[in-house]
Amino acid sequence: MLARSSTAALAGIKAYPVQVEVDLAPGLPALVIVGLADAAVQESRERVRSALRNSGLRLPLSRVVVSLAPADRRKQGPSFDLPIALALACASGQLQPEQLEGIWCCGELGLDGQLRPIRGALSIALAAHQARARALLVPEGNRAEAALVEGLEVRPAGSLKQALEALQPNYTPKPLPPQAPPPKPRDRSVDLQEVQGQAHGRRALEIAAAGGHHLLLVGPPSSGKTLLAQSLAGLLPPLSPPEQLEITQLYSVAGELEQQSGLVSARPFRSPHHSCSSAALLGGGRAPRPGELALAHRGVLFLDELGEFGRDVLNQLRQPLEQGALRLGRAQQPLHYPCCICLVAATNPCPCGWYGDLEHDCSCTSSERQRYWGRLSGPLLDRIDLQVVMQRVPAEILRQGSGEGGRDAPPESTAHVAQRIQRARARMVQRNPPGTNNHKLSTRDLRERAQLSQDALSLWEQVMAARALSARSGQQLLGVARTIADLDGDAEVGTSAVAEALTYRSFAP
Repeated sequence: MLARSSTAALAGIKAYPVQVEVDLAPGLPALVIVGLADAAVQESRERVRSALRNSGLRLPLSRVVVSLAPADRRKQGPSFDLPIALALACASGQLQPEQLEGIWCCGELGLDGQLRPIRGALSIALAAHQARARALLVPEGNRAEAALVEGLEVRPAGSLKQALEALQPNYTPKPLPPQAPPPKPRDRSVDLQEVQGQAHGRRALEIAAAGGHHLLLVGPPSSGKTLLAQSLAGLLPPLSPPEQLEITQLYSVAGELEQQSGLVSARPFRSPHHSCSSAALLGGGRAPRPGELALAHRGVLFLDELGEFGRDVLNQLRQPLEQGALRLGRAQQPLHYPCCICLVAATNPCPCGWYGDLEHDCSCTSSERQRYWGRLSGPLLDRIDLQVVMQRVPAEILRQGSGEGGRDAPPESTAHVAQRIQRARARMVQRNPPGTNNHKLSTRDLRERAQLSQDALSLWEQVMAARALSARSGQQLLGVARTIADLDGDAEVGTSAVAEALTYRSFAP
């Protein structure tokens, strides 16, 4: 007898429909799974057998062939346990075919029949809604994220027995107990008031947050690089509902979404260790998952000790930083991960960390410094819009707890600076193409929309010739100048904005 159930498989952050077909044929008892199933799917044979037996269902004493269609795409993970078990119960006459009609299901089975949450339930729910499924049967732990898809009936189950009950014609979902409103996400960012001094670095951070520009901080130890980086997420505007859903989907696919949690409402801040591999940073691997780059989507990716990262790993960032998306070519199926991020990188000026410091002597030779900076390729540095050299803050300023202006100039708070950034972004929305910040402005957009004065263009041309800047660096310079003008409330980009933008391109290793 032949039976079918519907589910989905992950490909990047999206899911595509998978039809599970179970056929009972004469022969010695066996369970064979075909359809490019990985080891985790092949092992579901033993999980399904034990779950059926411990749930009071009989096992067919015949040869069982399970086909996962389409057969030419790789299937990974334990989420196929439940659809295989239900199709097997239907093929053996313990479940009616019409009970599975139009209902998608997914979930990992324990040997005792309990249903365990899976990763990517939100992507499966979106695929089920797009396919106009009648309902989606998910483990209890995935109920909250699957319920985020409006217009889709979600049937949660804690075990295989409950899953069978949820398929009955007279099934009515049990009313959920009243739940307290989700707690407001804790703001893990550092308030800018905690950053003493560093007026140039604070201003660069504000420009980066307003225009979506990438930022490199170069300075000796204890100069405030990490504090500045940790302040950036708090300066970014709140996430819109579509952005929250997109980030939640990424975290669900990566398996980093907490059980029974709803939308991710806080801007991501990811800070991977410098020893991470390219698969951990970019994504992919044998069982493909989003990497740190994709998990920082719509937020901040902080690469501390940039010079300690592998050169090959850093060079793979070049294309995603420019395109805002990561496309990994695979023989079986290409993977696509969004990564519209604001990159903040921090590094010491030399291996010992004290080159250029006003009080400590550098112990590195020129060749050692050259090798140290040789780990960072020119094309990568060329993609970083703002490059700031920092010095340690004098003890007097730290004691006073003020900005570089002294006692009468206390540092601005994150909330105060964020308001200025919001106004600047509002100007960008009115002027730029939809969904485009100043960092993403093309050459044509800069020419037609940036509103550059003739004096500013003349200064820019002189700088391009004098410093032999690349076309990309020149375009970034204009984008930064446009952001500075937006922060200052100027409709036209003048020479002062271009001159200030030049101060963030003065770093030379």
